[in-house]
Amino acid sequence: MGEDLVEAVRRALAAVSDPATGRGVVESGMVQGLSARDGLVQFALSVPRERAREMEPLRQAAERAAAAVPGVLSATAVLTAHRGEAAEQKPAIAARPQPGPQAGRAARGGPAGQGAMLLPDVSKIVAVASGKGGVGKSTTAVNLAVALAAQGLRVGLLDADIYGPSLPQMLGARERPRTEGQRIIPLRRWGLLAMSIGFLVDEETPMIWRGPMVMGALEQMMGQVEWGALDVMVVDMPPGTGDAQLTMSQRVPLAGAVIVSTPQDVALLDARRGVRMFERVNVPVLGLVENMSVFCCPNCGHRAEIFGHGGAKREAERLGVEFLGELPLALSIRELADAGTPIVAARPDTAEAACYRRIAARLWEKLEGAGAAAAGPRIVVE
Repeated sequence: MGEDLVEAVRRALAAVSDPATGRGVVESGMVQGLSARDGLVQFALSVPRERAREMEPLRQAAERAAAAVPGVLSATAVLTAHRGEAAEQKPAIAARPQPGPQAGRAARGGPAGQGAMLLPDVSKIVAVASGKGGVGKSTTAVNLAVALAAQGLRVGLLDADIYGPSLPQMLGARERPRTEGQRIIPLRRWGLLAMSIGFLVDEETPMIWRGPMVMGALEQMMGQVEWGALDVMVVDMPPGTGDAQLTMSQRVPLAGAVIVSTPQDVALLDARRGVRMFERVNVPVLGLVENMSVFCCPNCGHRAEIFGHGGAKREAERLGVEFLGELPLALSIRELADAGTPIVAARPDTAEAACYRRIAARLWEKLEGAGAAAAGPRIVVE
């Protein structure tokens, strides 16, 4: 079925022509990396570097043609740029000029050459990130989002981890989102709206995609999902400092980032890189969270500092960012996350839930106070 859909999409794309040359995008070899999985179509258009900025209408036309093919749930096309006949290809953004510090985002527009920013109806967008995996970032993001929703806010939760989506498990959501026309309707769980690539593909399907496809999938989950007006969107970022982080910094007006780390030195080293990465793209770091700060024995109540204690607080002081708080290593948090019931919603009267609520309350205070004055990031791709 996947191969048949790829061929059907290729035939539809053959009718799309570059108005400047009159040649079809398939005939001229522009279509690269065409793939179809579970109704999701992804492909790139390879264009001359000097024409990359003027090719957006052609990209949109190709995307519409692919989306109109029966069996396609949604389609995403991205531009890649090349120099003449050179074999090496890079994302088209690499050819776009870097805007000056004063360029800003008039009317929520993006950097020069980017067009309008995505998610224009979302008031505040905050990335929850970490320098490395295994520090409980996703659990933190989910519980902070639920805690913000419990304050009466309209909250969205976006899983930006294309390779390792975890929201379906943590939210207890297995069904596929429905569509209205070419718009995907996000799932509603625990008082918030949520979207993850994990809702659209089988949980055992590996996402073997290169960078342009990852960026295209992220843009699709932001631009083709019917989020509506939200007070805040929490973005569960993948670990590290790669394509997803650059895409989010470039395509949405991030109000700030929260860095999650455990107390030990090796995790703090990677958290430090995360802080510096967001500073590099002019996204304010709202603070550090120390997860797994102390182990609480569920039987006797004994507390043990398995990973050390206070390392993130000391690192926050050293980096000059706020320390937002500590979260314990508790069996109940893990059990409820595995069961798809975030502890903030399932056991709101526990001390663990109170920790998340305090951090969420402080986070919203900072977002309200600093969001309007934020100048927005200036992306630099070298």
